[in-house]
Amino acid sequence: MSEESGSAGQRVGCTGQPKGLLEQMEELMAALNADLSELADLQGGERDSVGEAGRG
Repeated sequence: MSEESGSAGQRVGCTGQPKGLLEQMEELMAALNADLSELADLQGGERDSVGEAGRG
């Protein structure tokens, strides 16, 4: 419960803070998208090598 009350206090306290939070969320989402893209590339590479191993 302390986390919920803390975040609610931050929203009410300062008008400049939500913009900072939004920027942080955008940065986190960009990092997450990059990580997911890298993971998809790695999984795609594993599938290719498994398929080639099965053929050989």
